[in-house]
Amino acid sequence: MMHTRFSKVLFIVLLFGSSLISYAQETPKRNDRPQESASPAPPQRREDKKPPDATKYSYEFAQKEFVVNHIVIAHDALGRGNITFERKGEATPIVEPIELSASALGRIFGLWAELRFLDSTENYQSSKDFAHLGTYKIGMDDGKRHRTAEFNWSDSKTAWALANEYRRVSDQAILIFDIKLAREMQPLNTPSLLNEMDSYLKRDGLSDPQQLVSLLNELKTDEHIPLIARNHADRILKKIEK
Repeated sequence: MMHTRFSKVLFIVLLFGSSLISYAQETPKRNDRPQESASPAPPQRREDKKPPDATKYSYEFAQKEFVVNHIVIAHDALGRGNITFERKGEATPIVEPIELSASALGRIFGLWAELRFLDSTENYQSSKDFAHLGTYKIGMDDGKRHRTAEFNWSDSKTAWALANEYRRVSDQAILIFDIKLAREMQPLNTPSLLNEMDSYLKRDGLSDPQQLVSLLNELKTDEHIPLIARNHADRILKKIEK
């Protein structure tokens, strides 16, 4: 009897142990270390890039009796563009790339802003008429609005100052073109052109003399032009660099 009871107990123990082993094999092992949940990547900040300023600016001068009788300057918000000019007796206009210096651009944009040009309807023409001295046109186009104003003399100091700034830009650009052409085609003309440059500098008639430094450095050592021109280029360079 006792043997039978012992056999039953042993059978139950063995059965229970077998069940535990089976359960341990079937149950996946748990990692005691808590798993770090993958944190979502921080959203990338979108940089709102300001679109480039597409505003276009223009200046025009015309007087058919002048040697340089028609000038047009067109540039963008960075001061880059073209100058087109015509000479009396020449059929083909000359087109040259142009880039206003930072200082010139600062003065010019300051005057445009002071005029509040696109918001204004002001007529800049003075009651006095000086058409024999030439007619000026200034224009602006921001892609939505376009305006051009024309005058040959103005009581608006700002409008007149703006026209003068562009005139200085055109005088400098045309002078540089003439000097480069003379170096290649007519070296004997360089002394008179450097005299002209010196005259402009004395009356503050150029947009930014610093833009002449590279050219003058070339001229002062250019043996294709007369010595008097080389020496003059060196003297002008020293004036600018003071």
